[in-house]
Amino acid sequence: MRNFAQLISALESTNKTNAKLDAMVQYLQTAPDADKLWFVALFTGKRPKRNVSTALMKDWAIEIAQIPYWLFVESYSSVGDLGETLSLVLPAPSQVMQKTLSEWMQEIISLTGKSDEEKKNFVLNAWDGLDFTERFIFNKLLGGSFRIGVSSKMLVNALAKYSDNEPTAIMHSIMGKWSVETTDFEDLISGKNSNPDLSKPYPFCLAYPLEKEITELGNSLDWAVEYKWDGIRGQFIKREDEVFIWSRGEELVTPQFPEIADALQKIPGDFVIDGEILVVKNGEVLNFNELQKRLNRKNIPKKMLEELPVAAFVYDLIELNSVDLRTEPFQQRRQKLETWMLGNPSSALKISDKIKFNDWAELNDIRENARDINAEGLMLKNQNSHYHSGRKKGDWWKWKISPLTIDAVLIYAQKGSGRRSSYYTDYTFAVKDGDKLVTLAKAYSGLTDKEIMEVSKFVNANAVEKYGPVKTVKPELVFEIAFEGIGFSSRHKSGVAVRFPRIVRWRKDKTVDEIDELEEIKKWIK
Repeated sequence: MRNFAQLISALESTNKTNAKLDAMVQYLQTAPDADKLWFVALFTGKRPKRNVSTALMKDWAIEIAQIPYWLFVESYSSVGDLGETLSLVLPAPSQVMQKTLSEWMQEIISLTGKSDEEKKNFVLNAWDGLDFTERFIFNKLLGGSFRIGVSSKMLVNALAKYSDNEPTAIMHSIMGKWSVETTDFEDLISGKNSNPDLSKPYPFCLAYPLEKEITELGNSLDWAVEYKWDGIRGQFIKREDEVFIWSRGEELVTPQFPEIADALQKIPGDFVIDGEILVVKNGEVLNFNELQKRLNRKNIPKKMLEELPVAAFVYDLIELNSVDLRTEPFQQRRQKLETWMLGNPSSALKISDKIKFNDWAELNDIRENARDINAEGLMLKNQNSHYHSGRKKGDWWKWKISPLTIDAVLIYAQKGSGRRSSYYTDYTFAVKDGDKLVTLAKAYSGLTDKEIMEVSKFVNANAVEKYGPVKTVKPELVFEIAFEGIGFSSRHKSGVAVRFPRIVRWRKDKTVDEIDELEEIKKWIK
């Protein structure tokens, strides 16, 4: 347990990807195979069910610590995490208990069916033999609330770095159906228990931003045009009755979208489709912020499935019944997709409509109104283009709408890293909310080196407070901030979140009295 606790501490003490990868690889190099297997299981959400109620754990901790109930409640309120609060209030251990992670997990699982008194004896004995960090992890494992901020892709990269196995084979294997009791670690990460070729996606065909006049593309009849949706790009695969959903970020995300997976399973034959995952309710595509609520969840609550139903907007058929279609012209692939969709209707699969237009000028008007339906702009695909691996200039273009912009005031600043570690380059901006300021966005790019030096000089001279590396500054510097999209968010003080914010220019001609109002900004949300 000690090595596992040290791993968790290392992962939570840094936000650097390489440092997290190194910590996981180091753990894998020293841990026994049984612990490695539990490491993979826990990091992929395969937690045992809760065998001890957290209410009992709380009562036992209060009894041992000899503190009043109200003090524990106040402590819990301050700390914000039950497992950590329990660890903090308990007295120092009187013994050292050295058991492996797998031994602890087996003992936790074996509590099933035991009496509360037996469970209490086990828990109290464990608390008396573990240090603070080990107790914290133990409490999380016991209470069924163990979670760690490591994506499945990062886990796969660590396993690949440790084993030299193919990442896609590892992803296919660990995200499939397996159990700790019946699986060998080496077999698991080598893919011996599965056939990774079944799930293997194709390299995504990508588009270049359109940075020239639309008329330079030539005859408009040579181009197919669709909306560029703001969702999660994915490949939807069914081979030999197994279904897989891959994100463009090379993550196997099938469990996150059960309604799409169920729909794919019901369609006969084998196929690979390219498309976009979106939240679609009452026939309308919802804002990307709504889709974000569905992401990176091991289990989707029934209420969320009802409130945020997803669908796949498909736009390319790249394999059908084991035949690779990527070298066929887009026009032919599209026709096959339309025919295939007509024969396999599904509420969770919708074809991304082709846009009808008479000339390039009319298309520009359609693009400018794309935000009204929560699209990012348009996709333009040459009718004769193949489905390339990656980008090929000239075949696919993304023609995005102009970004939204606001005027906001700088209120927080933090120094950068690398060659900019001496200057303040990370900024937080606020807008007006009545008679106060509320943070709306963070931005890190858009200023010249000379402007960064000027801002840093201002921060040093006008800092009001300091919170670790962050300085609060007098709200005087106004900047124009651009972003791609905006939506409501309960996680932000302003109640809204913006996508891809960046600095457009320093508005030295404006004062803080002229920045934008939050209520006006909210009116942009569809």
